[in-house]
Amino acid sequence: MLKLSDQWVWDSWFAFDGKNHHVFYLQASRGLIDPELRHNNSSIGHAVSADLKSWTVVQDAIIPSQAPAADDFTTWTGSVIRDENGLWWMFYTGRSKANNGARQTIAAATSVDLLTWKKLEQNPILIADNSYQTLSAGFQSEPFRDPWVFKLPGESDWTMLITASARESLDARQKAVLAVAKSKNLIDWQLLPPQAGPDEGFGETEVFQFEVVDGVPVLIFCCSTQWLSDERLGRGERGGVYSIPLSSGLDRISFSNAQLFPNPNIYAARLVKGNDGQWNLIAFINEVDGKFIGELCDPIPVTADPVKGLISK
Repeated sequence: MLKLSDQWVWDSWFAFDGKNHHVFYLQASRGLIDPELRHNNSSIGHAVSADLKSWTVVQDAIIPSQAPAADDFTTWTGSVIRDENGLWWMFYTGRSKANNGARQTIAAATSVDLLTWKKLEQNPILIADNSYQTLSAGFQSEPFRDPWVFKLPGESDWTMLITASARESLDARQKAVLAVAKSKNLIDWQLLPPQAGPDEGFGETEVFQFEVVDGVPVLIFCCSTQWLSDERLGRGERGGVYSIPLSSGLDRISFSNAQLFPNPNIYAARLVKGNDGQWNLIAFINEVDGKFIGELCDPIPVTADPVKGLISK
């Protein structure tokens, strides 16, 4: 568990250096009193653990840039990978004061030791185009965040999964789509048309991750209550962590096949492999009895079923 006395902790992402696990997480001062204010007062913290349970906080990883910059307002959720040359890359979401944070873009930073990060001069490295909901198309917000970067099995290029919204939808509360981008060098990215959605049950799907869990390819994401379709609400769902079992890669994905993980108190979960090779979910504890908690849970052992998706082990 990672609980900070002076900071709320929520979305997280992980890296393993061969010896220790590193968690990067969104944080904001508990002195704000109202946890809803955390979204506009966030930075990216960093802690280290040998067992995914006991964490030592180290220096913050990423903070907002000096204006003007694409990330001079807030720095939001991302992911960390290591390239073929051993250089660590963090991809994260940037929001700017220039549009009061209404536009979300993808930024990157690099590190040789996971401790000190240097932002790329090219930031932002990826923005939404007209295949998606954008400010330039007249919308009031431009969702384009939570970059998850990885290599699909059998591919040499890098893949990025991104939270996004459709430009057009039959139902305004079902506008969620999965944005996918490809790159050979981690700097130049080609944004593809939406690969899933809209009108498949969700208004906003967040914090994507793809993994092959015990032989089953799985896509996970989260969605909160206000972004669920009437059909899902009618089933008794109130949001949380969802998974979609896949046949192979990212083709033919439908949010309609998403299965809710049976833990209503966690959100923005990540699949993390422990030192024993066991897959775990680690997420932030969201609300308990109507009160926001804002801390990371202990690892939850999971496996994957080709029909049910993620299940507790």
